[in-house]
Amino acid sequence: MDDRKLKILAAVVDEYVRTGEPVGSKAICSMSHINVSAATVRNDMAVLEQLGYLEQPHTSAGRVPTFQGYRLYVDKLMSPPQLTDDEKSRLDEMLGDKDTPEELLIQNAATALSELTQCAVVVSDQAPRFSVISKVEVIPTGKKLYVILLITSNGNIKNKACRLEFDLSNEQLEFFTHYVEENLSGVSVDELSDEMFDKMVAAVSAYMVTLSPLVKGICELSEDLRHQEITVKGGEKLLSCDDLDKMEVVKFIGQKHELTEFLDDAFSGIQVKFGSEGNFAIGNSSMILSKFSKDGKDVGSLGIIGPMRVDYKKVIPYIEYLTQKISYLMSGDDENTFTAAEDTDSP
Repeated sequence: MDDRKLKILAAVVDEYVRTGEPVGSKAICSMSHINVSAATVRNDMAVLEQLGYLEQPHTSAGRVPTFQGYRLYVDKLMSPPQLTDDEKSRLDEMLGDKDTPEELLIQNAATALSELTQCAVVVSDQAPRFSVISKVEVIPTGKKLYVILLITSNGNIKNKACRLEFDLSNEQLEFFTHYVEENLSGVSVDELSDEMFDKMVAAVSAYMVTLSPLVKGICELSEDLRHQEITVKGGEKLLSCDDLDKMEVVKFIGQKHELTEFLDDAFSGIQVKFGSEGNFAIGNSSMILSKFSKDGKDVGSLGIIGPMRVDYKKVIPYIEYLTQKISYLMSGDDENTFTAAEDTDSP
């Protein structure tokens, strides 16, 4: 395709995103940067339709982009504007600062993105895997009932109730607390393994078999930390979107774990995926993702799920800024370093 056809395709996508109505040649000709006749525009739109980038929903109507048209637009034609200083300040205020706990940073980013885009927001958080266990406590809460409290270095707190066969004496409780502290304190969550806990169960059972359920409880808590947590915020916004099939949305909300493979495949920078291109539950949808990192390691993804007719020029700069800012805040870098990197990386 020549530059003129590419320019017309970009104009059709921009206009359709703005209005939601099929785009005709008259609307394209009225644009100041399209300096050709209506006949030329009609011919080029017909060629774009033959090539699979546009389609005509009704014989007498204008044309709308296909997902192939959106793909070409996103990959080659779109130039998102940089955020203004006011927009960055607003995002910074909604996000938090370097003293904000990591989990809250991610929650704040999801809330901000949902409010600004009016789309569903998806977050995968693997950050707990890269933290270390800072404290494990066993707290008696009733007859033969004990609560295990596991705290990690990033502020994540997990708890589990365990019922034992006998009440523990103070000496037995002190032994277990000391043993756990010796073997788990300062250990990276990512280094925990079933083999490690099997050895701990054997060692504790040699002292007192009754204590083994507590080790198994800690094992279950650590398993939760090792798994990728996936959160979808604002899923109800998908139900109110006329472009999406309601039954497909309901199925997606009930099976959000299917997102795992999509989130795992996300690479550094912005990635756009369309429902039409894979096994994603919502066909006429798009998912825009970007990873965030901590100390050079990818620890999660943040993005939106919406219709294919989402405003990519508006949404992508928000996602890019938020994931970059999360990465810098979680890694403890100063503001000057962040500003310099952002100026370099922005499109």
